[in-house]
Amino acid sequence: MSVFDRIGKGWTLGITSLNVIKKNKQLVLFPIISGVFLVLVIGSFMGLAYSQMGFEAIERIEQGSVTDYAIAFVFYLIAYFIIIFFNVGLVHCTKIYLEGGTPKFSDGVKFSKTRITTILGWSALSATVGLIIKGIQENTGTIGNILSNIVGIIWSIATFFVVPVLAYEEVGPIEALKRSGAIMKEKWGESIGASFSFGILTFLGILLIALPVGFLLSYLIHPVLGIGTGILLVFFIQSIVSSAQMVFITTVYHQVADVSPIENNDFNPEILDSLFVEKKKKGIFG
Repeated sequence: MSVFDRIGKGWTLGITSLNVIKKNKQLVLFPIISGVFLVLVIGSFMGLAYSQMGFEAIERIEQGSVTDYAIAFVFYLIAYFIIIFFNVGLVHCTKIYLEGGTPKFSDGVKFSKTRITTILGWSALSATVGLIIKGIQENTGTIGNILSNIVGIIWSIATFFVVPVLAYEEVGPIEALKRSGAIMKEKWGESIGASFSFGILTFLGILLIALPVGFLLSYLIHPVLGIGTGILLVFFIQSIVSSAQMVFITTVYHQVADVSPIENNDFNPEILDSLFVEKKKKGIFG
């Protein structure tokens, strides 16, 4: 299969994933509620820092003391835990839909609760990596910025499929990273194509919906209303696209792990069949 064929199939799977979200609107609740919790966490940390140090908090964080790094680690740990917890729930609901069921938000939350220990372990590893990237960026100048960006990109690619692995394979954080990297190596073409489609969809949504509505309300009513509405629309658009991306990731994993057949007819069977690899590593779906 050529590179362009793989990317084309990734694009098709990405668009189909968006249609799945359209049919299962509850799936959008996962990134929305996750985003709300993240905002609350960020606000809590900023409020605590300001109450203790006032406006000097920003300067101290930039200096990067040991205490600041410890606080940053706790923040990363909580943030990653929230993100992964709700993404695992979304993966589970996607699995239910792929197998012909009707998923509910509560189904995903209940399942995520059964994976608390695994989610916490991965969150700790992600927080550690995030702290290392932060340290490189802050202490090595321009070269450090370039290096930290490269490390960040590599980490994002390697962890692309880590959420379904965490959800359905009894492995620790390191093994989950290796497993995700192996799937990404096998399916990088589809992943790039789908990621490109998700990026385009986000851009178009912001360009054609969020910005026009924001400007219109700012002009007709009040700038504050326009800006606030625009921000909310951007958040909602990103939530929809984020949900669709997780559907795509779960679908690819569903095939690579050689699990139960997909019952719904959203995805093109020929494209899904082409996702199979000769040597499959079975997960624990079902």
